[in-house]
Amino acid sequence: MTGAEGGDRRSWLDRLRAGLARSSTKLAQDISGILTRRRLDEAAIAELEEALIAADLGAATAAKLAADLARTRFGKEVTEEEVRGALAEDIAAILAKVEKPLDPDPAHKPHVVLVVGVNGSGKTTTIGKLAKLHRDRGRSVILAAGDTFRAAGVQQLQIWGDRVGAPVVARPTGADAAGLAYEALERARAEKADLLIVDTAGRLHNRADLMAELEKIIRVLKKLDPSAPHDCLLVLDATTGQNAHQQVETFRAITNVTGLVVTKLDGTAKGGVLVALAERFGLPVHAIGVGEQADDLRPFEGRTFARSLLGLDS
Repeated sequence: MTGAEGGDRRSWLDRLRAGLARSSTKLAQDISGILTRRRLDEAAIAELEEALIAADLGAATAAKLAADLARTRFGKEVTEEEVRGALAEDIAAILAKVEKPLDPDPAHKPHVVLVVGVNGSGKTTTIGKLAKLHRDRGRSVILAAGDTFRAAGVQQLQIWGDRVGAPVVARPTGADAAGLAYEALERARAEKADLLIVDTAGRLHNRADLMAELEKIIRVLKKLDPSAPHDCLLVLDATTGQNAHQQVETFRAITNVTGLVVTKLDGTAKGGVLVALAERFGLPVHAIGVGEQADDLRPFEGRTFARSLLGLDS
């Protein structure tokens, strides 16, 4: 690793810790309060489990982590740092199973990525940042402005495209999103692009008509490439907490979600929801976002996230 690369990673780790500060500070305070003048007895284990639930790790994950602590340290004098370290290691083991970068398959030219999510989850911004990540790696990227309901969304994607050097296929507001996706795939195939990222309109996961439109986009893409889309990314806003579970269930049933991107981790004390999602669904987490800048979206690293969530140095 060069000095520049090392400095860049250090900067990202600092931003990640700062972004997760609201989550980690609350959890650390709870753990500290529980362990004051107490062995790790039944009451302490129960309170730790409640603290993990409050941090949005989910009841099942919290119970598992608390049980692991009880099995190895029950009745012992433990320090706050020891408990936080043990929890971080157990959480890292959960997250290691879903840590997977989004790498285009060179067998597909282009590798087609459909990006879905509810209104306000940060889809369009995420697409711009993903495009930058792949352009920085020397890949050719084409973007499809499939959020045809929102002129501002198309303009936002075009700004990102100009910024990172990725052409944007767009149509007037109100145009058929499936037709636009078809046109974008035609162009990406003709230009032998490495990656085609298709934006879609934000939609509530309980709106059957809007979910049906996603099915139409997928059907149309398959007319040109029966294997497309090769990935379907669900963008989740971490501030929604446990509601993210319902979004995963519904979108996965409609679009066969293949991976997750979790955004806005810097604006919430509910960062633990990512752990709950990993434990429950086991879907790959490709990237996480902790800010608005282009470099604030990075490939997901489970151990780094786990230690940052517990307020520990990575």
